[in-house]
This record gives sequence, C-alpha cells and structure tokens, in this order.
Amino acid sequence: MPPTRTPEDIAIHKRNWKFGRDEPARRWWHGGDAGRTAFFNALSSTFPVGEKFFMTTVRHYRDEAPEGLRAQIDDFVYQESMHTREHVFFNKQARDAGYDIRSGEDRAARTIAWAKRRKPVMQLAATCALEHFTATLANAVLSNPEHLAGAEPEAQRMWRWHAIEEIEHKAVAYDTWLHATRKFPRWRRWLGRSFAMAAATVRFHYVIFRNTADLLAQDGKNDFATWRKLLHYLYVRPGAMRLLVGSAIGYMRPGFHPWQHDDRALVARALDTLTPPADAELAS
Repeated sequence: MPPTRTPEDIAIHKRNWKFGRDEPARRWWHGGDAGRTAFFNALSSTFPVGEKFFMTTVRHYRDEAPEGLRAQIDDFVYQESMHTREHVFFNKQARDAGYDIRSGEDRAARTIAWAKRRKPVMQLAATCALEHFTATLANAVLSNPEHLAGAEPEAQRMWRWHAIEEIEHKAVAYDTWLHATRKFPRWRRWLGRSFAMAAATVRFHYVIFRNTADLLAQDGKNDFATWRKLLHYLYVRPGAMRLLVGSAIGYMRPGFHPWQHDDRALVARALDTLTPPADAELAS
C-alpha cells in the first residue's frame, strides 16, 4: 500500500447524537433567507442516498484492508450511519415546513445509480472525491461562522456536528483507495482519482443547484435577485463553493492526501463550543 499521511493517533469517535427532535419546523430556518435555506436543504436532500453509497463502496474493501484501516472503516460506517439518520430527520423537518423535496432526492438517487454502474474501484474513487467535498465544506463551516450566521441554533449544532465528524474521517475513503489500488502504477492511480473528481465536480454542482432551484420555485423565489444574493454568499463571501472548487483543483495534484492539511485543532476548538445533546451517547 502506498504511504498514507493519516496521523497515527487519529481519533474517529462514535457519537450517537440527535438534533432538533423537540424543535418546530421552520420554513426559512437559515436567517429568514430563502436562498441559504434552499441551498442547505438541497444539500441535505442528497445525504441519505449519498452516504449509503459511501458506506457501501468503502465497506466493499473492508475485509482485505490492514487491521488499522479496517477499524477506521468501521468507525467511518458508524459515523455515516448517524449522519444518514439525522439528515433523514432534517429532511422530514423540511417537509413539515411545507417543502416537497422528492425531486431532489430522486435526482441524487439517479446520480448514485449512474455511479453504481462503474467498477467498484471507480465507485470508491467517486466516494473519495465527494468525501473531499464534504471535508472542505466542513472546514469552511467550522472555521468561519459566517456560513451559518443567523441560522436556527439547533440547525447550526447539527451542521457543526456533521462537519466535525466529516473532518475526523476525511481520509478513510482515500486510504481505502490507496490500499485498493496498491498494485496500480502511479499514473493510473492519479488518472483514476482525477477523472472521478472531474465527474463529481460537474455532477455535484448540477444536482445541488437544480435541487436549490426546485425549492426556491416552491417559495416563488427562483429569480435573479435571489440567485444573485445566494451566489455571492456561496462564491464570494463567505464563499463555501469557491473553496470547494479550489479544493477540487488541489485534489488533482500528484501526491495529494487529505491529511496534508491537518485541521484537528479546528475540530478540537469546535467541540469545545458544541454542547452535546442531553441524551448524547459516545461509544469511543
């Protein structure tokens, strides 16, 4: 297996945390802003089917992985299963607020079905690319409070918790890829992950922005003024999607590894300010 840059003392915690169970559903929960609410709801609508795909593709290589990586895969699957559960509930709240998110869920499902027609190793490459996206967005959310400024407190806590765990396990899929492709020549490994990233970048933008447009249409806000404001938020300030595009380019560098950027200190600071739910469970 090619060398990994994952810290030997990396900790991927199993947190059984639940959010928003006692909170009423609010339609424009992100600061009363239709565009920001639609974007995050659009993102959430893709997570249940997407995270199930991530778990399946990584777990495919679990039994043949080295012992340490095998344990990380188990922790990864646990965290992703918790994320799936919480976003299923978050999506229910969007429905309770009056949104029909079926088109977004169906669009994500069609994209995953397209990916599943590829070989397992390329499905894993797609997972690596999308996990890099979630880790990039996670870093943005935790490092700059502007991304969630004005959002409902419980929604903020859920998204910050999700971000923390995305960073904790950000290299599991990639290290699994390194193991699965250990017999590939370097050029083939680089080409495979770069192709997957290019395809993921295009499809991610298509799915998220179509989903966002569908939700804005339900509010009568799918118009130039709303999109101008939303695109400024996403690509200028604070610019989460601008950071995502830059990270996709960086991902294609030869020798890339997710832990080249060590943001464990950011996670530690975020945890210090995130109060666990009253019924929180921590398995490890």
